[in-house]
This record gives sequence, structure tokens and C-alpha cells, in this order.
Amino acid sequence: MSKIDHSAAGARYAVQKNEGIGRILAYLIAGHHTGLPDWYYESGTGKKSLEERLKEIEHLQRALDGNPPEDILGTSLPKSAPCQSMFECTEPVHLWIRMLYSCLVDADFLDTEAFMNQEKSDTRKRDYDLAELKEKFDQFMAEKLTGADDTPINCARKSILDSCRKQAALAPGLFSLTVPTGGGKTLSSMAFALEHAIRYGKKRIIIAIPYTSIIEQTAAIYRGIFGDDAVLEHHSNLDSKRETLTSKLATENWDAPIIVTTNVQFFESLFAAKSSACRKLHNIVNSVVILDEAQMLPTDYLQPIVSVIKVLTEYFKTSIVLCTATQPVLTGKVGSGTDVLKGFNEGSVRELIHSPEELFKIFQRVKVHILGDADERYEWVQIAEELGKYQQALCIVNTRNDCRDLYAQMPEGTVHLSALMCPEHRSNVIASVKLKLQENLPVRVISTQLLEAGVDIDFPVVFRAFSGLESIAQAAGRCNREGKAEYGNVFVFNPPKPSPRGRLLKAENAAKEMFRLYPELSLSLLPEAFKEYFICYFNGLNGFDQHDIMDLLAGTDAREFKIQFRTAAQRFKLINDAQQQGVVVRYMGSNRLIDDLRFGGVSRGLIRRLQRFSVNVYDQDIRQLRDNGVIENIAGVWVQTVESLYDPVFGLDVKATPNFYC
Repeated sequence: MSKIDHSAAGARYAVQKNEGIGRILAYLIAGHHTGLPDWYYESGTGKKSLEERLKEIEHLQRALDGNPPEDILGTSLPKSAPCQSMFECTEPVHLWIRMLYSCLVDADFLDTEAFMNQEKSDTRKRDYDLAELKEKFDQFMAEKLTGADDTPINCARKSILDSCRKQAALAPGLFSLTVPTGGGKTLSSMAFALEHAIRYGKKRIIIAIPYTSIIEQTAAIYRGIFGDDAVLEHHSNLDSKRETLTSKLATENWDAPIIVTTNVQFFESLFAAKSSACRKLHNIVNSVVILDEAQMLPTDYLQPIVSVIKVLTEYFKTSIVLCTATQPVLTGKVGSGTDVLKGFNEGSVRELIHSPEELFKIFQRVKVHILGDADERYEWVQIAEELGKYQQALCIVNTRNDCRDLYAQMPEGTVHLSALMCPEHRSNVIASVKLKLQENLPVRVISTQLLEAGVDIDFPVVFRAFSGLESIAQAAGRCNREGKAEYGNVFVFNPPKPSPRGRLLKAENAAKEMFRLYPELSLSLLPEAFKEYFICYFNGLNGFDQHDIMDLLAGTDAREFKIQFRTAAQRFKLINDAQQQGVVVRYMGSNRLIDDLRFGGVSRGLIRRLQRFSVNVYDQDIRQLRDNGVIENIAGVWVQTVESLYDPVFGLDVKATPNFYC
């Protein structure tokens, strides 16, 4: 006789006992080990649908034949949902079920752990008080402000800080924080979050950031203020030396007062189906979330992202701050034709800063120049000549190939930066560049966009290949950052070839249109320029839900709790990791870790350490590297085998062969 499927039996009993609303419990029961199921069968998931499993009556009958306790069987749900107002529209339903699921699976994991490993369970237990953290923060800021010169810039920074503290009294909900580069938004947003959280009894503060390079920098600032134990840094490139057993456990369910994580981790969890990814969701409830660099929210998924932000603020006591110098237009209906973003309700987003335009003028520390005009293209040799006029200069281009092509035209000693370099390599190079800048030594850097947003680095001159206006503004934020000169110079140029097709090209075209129609406004990089730019950019996009996530989660069937959880989770991938794989390269200390992998096998801790030495490449490149004999598979991990694969300047060479340098 086959084993009783207790989850299928429990799911069917929940529906049988509680009719339609019992489906909510059915999702939780059926998925408490294997993840939230789809209601309808989808061939791509490889799993049975909930609809199918509810038809398997033999499991329930055999379970009932075992005479389970009546106090369990006798419990009934109310005939209507306790949050009935939530179902006046379909958008909140999927997240409500996920939150219930999160509570269940986290409690299940924790109870099992407490029973099986009491010592490990006790390690989780820690008390924290946001009021105590606020005292540390206030002391830090008081010391910082006391030692600051009374310059217009520092006065403006204090004004931003004071405004954030004052506006923290506003009722919970949705906010924007529009602060110019160098305005201190990392500290001012935390000031708001702490004041707001304490006033309204919020449990924790979550900072979601698009790039790991910014996360490392931000987390380091917060650890310096609050201490290591108060700050949980959760992302793939985390240096294992900074992890403790307590922090490793906290990443599982975000049980920490301050969490610094990626947009990928934050939003993919909100659309996840697996129990391990959903565990943390209930700890987002009643928190303050800071979405840093909000202009980086991916447009292909913007509709489901806007939807889940609205639901979190309206139904789950979460205050969310859209924080950036280049605010995207996310209110009302944005776009054209049928490709319209249904944004936040008019008036629902409250700005924390009074008169951002005036602040931006105070922080105006660069002059933007267009080389030629918006349509005149420059060869790399011409750009190299322009860069050669300056002892310290940064040039940011759009692709890895562009980065190598321009670098090839530059004199010896030029620095190259791209994502083909592993995180450890990039960190070392950036540290070296910063040291040269501080010591006023010659240094020229050719980089992809990885050096663009949020990285604390300061060049007197920056060149930027044409791209979206927000990218140009981010690049300008790396110029004259500390105000050492009255103005720094930012030169925007047309590279030999346009951006790759898709969003990058559409953003570039929208920026060029801005420079044609509103040249003075565009060169100013003021908030009004970005309002016009994003309207122009969004009007050129082909929809804001390219993977039909909303139909799967909030279609008309959601009123009957018929939701495609698993399929939506598979489609909601901000980084399409299905087409990319990591290659562990031999750089500095990685050889010892590779030996540990070869002779000791895979462990979670080892994989985390190896990620500091890993480079993501596309599947077709993996196949080519494998066929060329320059990588091998060790315990499911691709590892470099020959020296020619990893160059000390360029990083991983996807075209390498064993005899490449012979």
C-alpha cells in the first residue's frame, strides 16, 4: 500500500470543511514542504496542480481512517475572509496567502530546529531595540555635524537630515526621498526610518539596493554606526569573513533590526513559491523599507513591482521610501496606447524634502557637455585622445566589448573595470584607484556601468557614453563628488556603435530626444528634467509586465483563490540566471577554496566564499569554455583549469583556449 500523502489529505479536508475559502489553507498545507503550488496545471513546473491534488480523495479517506484528534478536525474558518476588504480587488490576494505561508513555514523550520538542535536554535535568540540603535545613530550624527565645516553643501546636508527627521511624523505609507548625489541620502534615509519606526512601532528597517557594490559600501557605513550584530548584510557576493553563525541564521528569515539586501533578493522573495525563499516575508510586515536608487527598478517587471509596493503599504503596515536623485515617474497612468503602467494613486507618494529643485542647485558641482551633438559618433581613438588630456579621468561605457575596445586605445597604466572580473578582483582594483585619487597620482579608468551608481569615488573629469539620462546623472555623481573644485566636467559622447537593442537603446534614444528638445533642462540634471525624461522613455516601452505576472497572480480567478504561484515565481527573475552560470576563477586566495571543493565537496558556507571569486557568463559561453578545455565541473561547480582563462587586467576571457597565450 502506498504512503499517505498527508499534505494532499490536509488540503482536501480544508476545502471540504471550509468550502471556497478553504483553498487558502489548502495552498499552505499542500505546499508546506514543496512550495506554493499552481491552481491549474502548467507543464513547465513539473509539479501537480492544487486542483489535481484536491481530487485525490483516497489520501484523505485513509487519513481519516486513522482517527485523528477531533479538536483538529472540528476547527472551521469563518465563511468570509477576515480581511474581506482585501478582496474588493484581486491584487492583494496572492501576497496575503504568501504571508500566511511564510508564517507557517518559518514556524515549522524553527520548531524543528528547536527540537533537533537546541544549541543552534538558541544562537538565533537576540534582543534588539530600535530606540537603542537610534541613540547610537544620533550620537554618531551629532559628532559628524560638530566636526563639519559651515559650508553651503554641509548646511544643505543638514537641511535634508532635519527634513527627514521632521517628516518621519507623517502617517505610514509611501514616500519619496529626492536627494542630489552627495546629499547624504544614506544617512538621512536612515534618520527617517528610525524616527518613523519608533513612532509607529515598526519592527525593522530594510534597505534594498540594486548593486552589490553599493550594498557593501552601505552596510559598512551602518555597521560602523550600529555595530556588526545589528546589521544583516544579505547578498550573493558577501565576504564570508564578515559572516557569523548568527548572521547566517538571520538570512534565512530576516530576523534582524537592520537588513541591507538586493532588489533581486527583496522582490524575488515577494513573488517566490519555495518555502526557503518565503520564510522571510512575514518579517517584511510592519517594517520600513528604503528602496535605494529607485530608478533602477526593471521596467519589464515594473507593473507587478508597483502592485506589490502598493499592497505592502496599504495592507501590511509597511512604509516604503523611493530614494534616488533621479525619481522615475510612477504615479498615475504612464506610457502610451495599451502599454500603460498603472502607477501609484495621485497624492499617495509624499516627498520628504521641501523644494528638491532648490537643493539640487546647491549641489550642482559639475557642468555637463555634449561632445559634438547628440547624433555625431566618435571613434574610440578620438575618445582616448580626449581622455589623454587629463591626469585623472573616468570613462563609463555601455558594454564589456566597448570597455575592452576603448582600453586598447589607452596608454599603459590605464585601469579596466568590468563584470568579467570577479568581485574580489574588482574590490581590490577600486581600492587601488581610490588611493591614487587621494594621493593625487595619475589614474585613468575605463569601466562598464558597475562603477556608476552609488560607488563612493571622486574624479575631477568623467566621460559617459550616451545612455539613459538617469545613467548620465549617476556617472556625473562620480565627478567632483567632494566639491574640490568649483565645477567638475562631465562629457557625454556618442560611441562608435549604439547601445544593444532593447531597454538600453530606448533609454539612450529618450535621452537624446531630451537633449534635442530641452537642451538646457537636460544639461541641468534637475528633478524636472527626469520627470520629462521618464515620460519620454516610458512612452517608448512595450509594456511593463512583459512576463504576464499580473494575469497569473491577480486575474479574475484570484477572487476564487485560483492562483499560479509556481509559474509566476519561475517567470519573475530580475536577473535571468537560467541563461547564466558562474565560473570560479583562480584569483589570489581562491586556489585553497577550490581544493576544499575538490576534496571536501559542496557546502553552503564554501559556496558563499567561492562567490567572491566567481564570474557569471552566458550558457553558450560555458559550453564553449568547456569544449575548449579551460573549465572543469567539480561537484556541480564550474572551475577554471588553465591560466589563460583569467587575465589580471580584463578578468575572464570567454574566448580563451589552453594555448591562447602560446
